[in-house]
Amino acid sequence: MGMVGGGRGAFIGGVHRMAAAIDGQIELVCGAFSSSAEKSKLSGKDLYLPEERVYGSYEEMIMKEKELPEDVRMDFISIVTPNHMHYGPAKMALENGFHVVCDKPLSFDMDEAIDLVKIVNDTGLIFALTHNYTGYPMVKQAKMMVSNGDIGKVRRVVVEYPQGWLSTKLEDSDSKQASWRTDPKRSGAAGAMGDIGTHAENLAEYITDLKIEYLCADLHAHIEGRQLDDDGSVLLRFENGARGVLYASQISAGEENALAIRVYGTKAGLEWHQMEPNTLVVKHLDKPMEVMRTGVGDLYEAATAHTRIPAGHPEGYLEAFGNIYRNFAKCVQARLAGEEVDAVYKDFPTVEDGLRGMQFIEAVVASSSSDEKWYKM
Repeated sequence: MGMVGGGRGAFIGGVHRMAAAIDGQIELVCGAFSSSAEKSKLSGKDLYLPEERVYGSYEEMIMKEKELPEDVRMDFISIVTPNHMHYGPAKMALENGFHVVCDKPLSFDMDEAIDLVKIVNDTGLIFALTHNYTGYPMVKQAKMMVSNGDIGKVRRVVVEYPQGWLSTKLEDSDSKQASWRTDPKRSGAAGAMGDIGTHAENLAEYITDLKIEYLCADLHAHIEGRQLDDDGSVLLRFENGARGVLYASQISAGEENALAIRVYGTKAGLEWHQMEPNTLVVKHLDKPMEVMRTGVGDLYEAATAHTRIPAGHPEGYLEAFGNIYRNFAKCVQARLAGEEVDAVYKDFPTVEDGLRGMQFIEAVVASSSSDEKWYKM
């Protein structure tokens, strides 16, 4: 793996490195860790990388790695930069034969997203997007229960992602995370909806296997002087006629990362909370409520294949992230060996999921600023 971004002072770069290393299948061999060549070199030193494999720019990294022998050079890049810096390295890596893992959202705007989808389709290379919440075993259990008809036809989806960390104008401090997320030049057209609303949208479509067709959005910036939304509510209409509600907020005081989803069908409902990820609650019409737990009982293979440790041990954010990296690695390994990979390992978010996320951002921003009630995704 070669990494773009994630140098000194970055949060998500360390998360990606830990997640990629969990299974011992991926080795960090090089990086362009900052837009500052000096900071990139210092970051590479922190990670004990050879000096000659630490680069001053992603362009230099891609071109110099390409010149190395096949058994030495990186096989893929991991992009862990702010949103406006996803497209450039992804495009260049794909055009030079390297697979890609990219943090979400896919790109800065829709034009970039459409172009990346085309490049992935043209090259046939493997592209993973780190919507990491799809990596949890009980999320996969929920998905299989929906797809196998265990809860009947889906009628309603309620998904929420409240945080409270931007309840004050944190971007005016020295907070790097707040400064770029609230800057339209680096974050894109949406704030909270782009940052965490896309996670909620992705989770809803992943579990139900239903696309959102129409939406009606109300976005708002509660903090005076903030340029992007920090709170929003969206009414949803899914392709099968199901209705839904999506709420994403970064000014919900006291909330941490309270992503949660409820899916109601004609026979039963499902409920999952990211802050209690080992539990899936099943609420039946005609029998007592069930509480399913990671690693306990007769679960679907998709859930057990993504369970890493014995039941009762905390299994969460890093392991879910690691499941995406492991599945991606299995697919790359199979590609290099000319083999077919087990279908269970093909389950990770792709460039197409990234396009859906960008369509969602574009639609909620347009809907919120319009007098028209329903917008088509």
